[in-house]
Amino acid sequence: MEVPRLDHTLNSPTSPCEEVIKNLSLEAIQLCDRDGNKSQDSGIAEMEELPVPHNIKISNITCDSFKISWEMDSKSKDRITHYFIDLNKKENKNSNKFKHKDVPTKLVAKAVPLPMTVRGHWFLSPRTEYTVAVQTASKQVDGDYVVSEWSEIIEFCTADYSKVHLTQLLEKAEVIAGRMLKFTVFYRNQHKEYFDYIREHHGNAMQPSVKDNSGSHGSPISGKLEGIFFSCSTEFNTGKPPQDSPYGRYRFEIAAEKLFNPNTNLYFGDFYCMYTAYHYVILVIAPVGSPGDEFCKQRLPQLNSKDNKFLTCTEEDGVLVYHHAQDVILEVIYTDPVDLSLGTVAEITGHQLMSLSTANAKKDPSCKTCNISVGR
Repeated sequence: MEVPRLDHTLNSPTSPCEEVIKNLSLEAIQLCDRDGNKSQDSGIAEMEELPVPHNIKISNITCDSFKISWEMDSKSKDRITHYFIDLNKKENKNSNKFKHKDVPTKLVAKAVPLPMTVRGHWFLSPRTEYTVAVQTASKQVDGDYVVSEWSEIIEFCTADYSKVHLTQLLEKAEVIAGRMLKFTVFYRNQHKEYFDYIREHHGNAMQPSVKDNSGSHGSPISGKLEGIFFSCSTEFNTGKPPQDSPYGRYRFEIAAEKLFNPNTNLYFGDFYCMYTAYHYVILVIAPVGSPGDEFCKQRLPQLNSKDNKFLTCTEEDGVLVYHHAQDVILEVIYTDPVDLSLGTVAEITGHQLMSLSTANAKKDPSCKTCNISVGR
């Protein structure tokens, strides 16, 4: 059963963070800590014998919710009116020592049948490790609480975005995609040493590698999907790829039909920005039936290759014609190896604009254009 309130004083389970903090009374903010030390102002009475939760189980984990249950001795069980849930982000040993720590979340829930659902995008983020402990409590007529000791501490990790969440991102991206421009090639920029290494050690074939952690924190492809990044954006006045790149002065170009054709599937992967005015859309092209295709089919929204707002492949007079969205920067991941003999490698004449690199770039969590109402 889902928790009807985060605190018995709240009137809406979907209240924003500020409202939660405003309405959470001292009984929620100044509870006993996990060592049993009580604040003098907490309004909690002397400890009496209430059953201590044990054998805590976490289940049905999503990017912004989970179910929690536990066992209790039957003694004094009928006196329990509330549960106190102490939820904290697990400490990262590599975190910045000078950064303010996340404020611990103390949730107060009425004693509903277990398991109960804890949900809230303002205090749960996707793909994040948390610790949780539980107290049972009995509210007295004077407003004070009698509480049990804290349970053991349990660790768990929230999940990635689901297809439902990614579809919400997709719909937001469609709004700003803009008109479609024709293109003919995909391209990939790298340093000369990269292409030399491919020729010498990989038999001339670029190999898929695991995607970095750039983009949305909850993206199911980050750190999991293997692929090769390509671009397809063109300059408005020339219809050709730009001569500048943040990734290297050597460019591999390949005809669009070699990567994107009726024998491939197209998926939406992510939508994000990096504290800038322009936005990025990540698309995945996977040969039908390939391991990459199976990975995406389970996790990502599939797009109609002939009719979508970002990247299309249509046939005109027996020839495949390609268009890309003008107002977003497309990052295309191809999930199979690509042989250099299928295209050309040449040095570009422009500059290497390192400031435009998206390698491990973090998404702006405050942008209203590319965020949805779940963890960022």
